Amino acid sequence: MELSQQSKTVQYSLIALTKYFLKLGTLGFGGPVALIGYMHRDLVEERKWITEEEYREGLALAQLAPGPLAAQLGIYLGYVHYGVWGATLTGLGFVLPSFVMVVLLGMAYKLYGGLPWMQSVFYGVGSAVIGIITLSCYKLTIKSVSKLETRAIKSSWLLWLFFLLMAVVTAFTKREEVWLFIILGLLYMVVKAPPRWIRKTNTSLSVVLLAGTGFWQMDTGKLWELGLFFTEAGAFVFGSGLAIIPFLQAGVVGEMGWLSEQQFLDSVAVAMITPGPVVITVGFIGFIVSGFAGASVAALGVFLPCFVFTVLPAPYFKKISKNESIRAFVDGITAAVVGALVGSVFVIASRSIVDVASAVIAILTILALIFIKKLQEPYIILFAAVIGYCLKTYL
Repeated sequence: MELSQQSKTVQYSLIALTKYFLKLGTLGFGGPVALIGYMHRDLVEERKWITEEEYREGLALAQLAPGPLAAQLGIYLGYVHYGVWGATLTGLGFVLPSFVMVVLLGMAYKLYGGLPWMQSVFYGVGSAVIGIITLSCYKLTIKSVSKLETRAIKSSWLLWLFFLLMAVVTAFTKREEVWLFIILGLLYMVVKAPPRWIRKTNTSLSVVLLAGTGFWQMDTGKLWELGLFFTEAGAFVFGSGLAIIPFLQAGVVGEMGWLSEQQFLDSVAVAMITPGPVVITVGFIGFIVSGFAGASVAALGVFLPCFVFTVLPAPYFKKISKNESIRAFVDGITAAVVGALVGSVFVIASRSIVDVASAVIAILTILALIFIKKLQEPYIILFAAVIGYCLKTYL
């Protein structure tokens, strides 16, 4: 039975739900954890459009399947009462506002990125982003692997081993291997919850106005490469949108050479100052590489697997979510991905923290996020931009 048949009464229209996700995509700052919290508060507690059980099922599926967490949960909640059309419209509503914003920022970056004032702004912003990602890595680690307590570490020692292995491998090789994530996921599944068949066998704008912004820039030869690369990233990234950073950093900077290290860091900064899913940074990267067409292909490549992996299993998820082998496989992959994220942060920081001032900005960012509970990332980015401009202009 499809999810759309399970609810006796639908208390909202598809138009109303789509409007909600358009608003969330426009004003929803704070990253994936904050976004899924907004959905629970607004749709479950206040409006009562979604039941607590439906929300929890959606959150579980979003954690099990690859793709950005908040976007997947939004797609699932759209599917609950309105099927594929609901999933499609809520997904578009959630992603479209931030996509438009990163394209506009990409145009500004193309116009002014070479000017000294723009470089000084991103000097401060880049340092703050390192601080934000570092703290996010810590939060992801204690959530995905275990808390930093002796008992918890002992019980999750294998996940910690995967985590440390991928952190070291990524830091030294400066790249990620998808096959290694899959191997570690399968290994953890075999150890913790082997499938039955393993147990049985006992084995283990206008043309004039847009001129100079790069909007119409298009390298047709790169579009296919962009599509393949970002589809792979979208299909093999679990959990928070920040988990995609290792793939992007290794691919667009190391392997493909599409962006410089500084341009990549700037693209992460753009994701931090825009609302909606953090993974929308791929739109900015695609724009820098091949204009609006590149931005569209990159965004489609990342979000299409997310959509498919949410909609296809949705009708059968009650049964799938109870499969211990699948949960163990995802746990193993998640620990490896978070480890790779930590390793990639080390790589990025070693190239971006270039002096004492940039190090101080990164450290102050971490402290501000820890001790000022309601402080949101966009305000930190704005403050860091001002500091960077002042340091480079007047000192």
